[in-house]
Amino acid sequence: MGTITQRKSAKGAVSFRAQIRLKEGGELTYSESKTFTRRALAQEWLRRREAEIEEAQATGQPVQGLITLKQILQDYVSDAKGIVAWGRSKTADITRLQKAKLAHRDARHLRAIDFIEYAKWRRTEEDAGPATVLNDIVWLRQACLGAVARYGMNRLVQELDSAKQELLRLKIIAKPRRRIRRLRPEEEAALKEYFAKQEARASIPMLQILEFALLTTRRQEEITTLKVADVDFESRVGWLDDVKHPKLKTGNRRCFRMLEPALELIKRRMESGQVDDLVFPYNHRSISSSFTRACKLLNIPDLRFHDLRHEAISRLFERGYSIEQVAQFSLHESWASLKIYTHLDPADVPELSCKDE
Repeated sequence: MGTITQRKSAKGAVSFRAQIRLKEGGELTYSESKTFTRRALAQEWLRRREAEIEEAQATGQPVQGLITLKQILQDYVSDAKGIVAWGRSKTADITRLQKAKLAHRDARHLRAIDFIEYAKWRRTEEDAGPATVLNDIVWLRQACLGAVARYGMNRLVQELDSAKQELLRLKIIAKPRRRIRRLRPEEEAALKEYFAKQEARASIPMLQILEFALLTTRRQEEITTLKVADVDFESRVGWLDDVKHPKLKTGNRRCFRMLEPALELIKRRMESGQVDDLVFPYNHRSISSSFTRACKLLNIPDLRFHDLRHEAISRLFERGYSIEQVAQFSLHESWASLKIYTHLDPADVPELSCKDE
C-alpha cells in the first residue's frame, strides 16, 4: 500500500518521500504523501498511517488524510454562513482559535491532553479567565461535532469531552459567575449630574440614554436600533428586530412594554428634532465607551452599561410587577433566564395588600 522514494535535490540534499495509494477496481481512490529527511521517519509514518487506514476500512469509516483543527473550524464557519448570525464575541473567538498553535495540528491525532495543555496555556500565558477558556472549549466542541458528520471523527469529540471533564475538575475552566452589580443611588445621581453638564457639547445624549435604559431594560444595541416607526404610543409598546436569543437572532422581531416616562422621553426627542428614523441614532460601542469613561472619572468601580439592564429589571420587581409582567418589558422567555438579571434587596420588596395577593 505504501512506498518510499529517495530523492536528491540540486544542492545534494537527500529526502525520502513516503506515499500511500489505494485502488479499487483498478482505479485510484485515494492518495497521500509526505516527505522526510530520514528514511526511518518515512517508514514510521507509513506504518502508522497504514494502520489507521486499515482500521478505518475495517470499521467502515472514510479514509482521510491530513485534516487540521483549523480546517474543521473553517468548515464550521462555512456551514454557518448565511444561516446563523453569530455575535461579535463568538466571531472573534473563532477567528482567534484558527490562529492558535493547536489549530495547525492534525486533528486525527489530537488527544485530551492536547486540549488540556492548550487550556492551561490560555490561563497562564494569555491570562484568560476560566469562563473565557470554557468558551474556547465550547466553540471547539461545536466545530468538532461537524467533523463527526463530515469526516467521521467520533474520537475527536470523545477526546475533547474527556478534556473538558478534567479541566472542570481542575477548575481551569468554569461557568461565569453571576453578576449582581446594582446601580447605587449616589452613583446614579453622580452620573446624571456629570452627563447633564456634558450634554450641551457632547455628541451623544448620554443623560437621556441612561434614563431610557433604566426605564426600558433595553440593551445598548437595542437602544440604538429602536425605530421611531416601531413605537406605538397608544398601546405603550415598542417593536425590536433581531432581538438577542440563545438560538434565534436574525428575524426575531419582538414587542415589549414601555413605561409612560420612556414614551415621554421619546416624544421630547421628536419635538426637538433630535430623531430621524431611529430614536437614538448613535453607535452602541460609543455609548459603552462614554459610560465607561464617565465611571472612571467619577471613581465608580466595576459598573458596566449592561448593569443598567439588571438595575431596571430589579426595579420593576420592586414596584410590584409579577414575573410574567416583567418579562413583557425585558423579553425573557423563562424565569431561569430572567432571574439572572434580578437582584432584589429584601427591604425593597413591596408589601402587597390582601387584595393584591
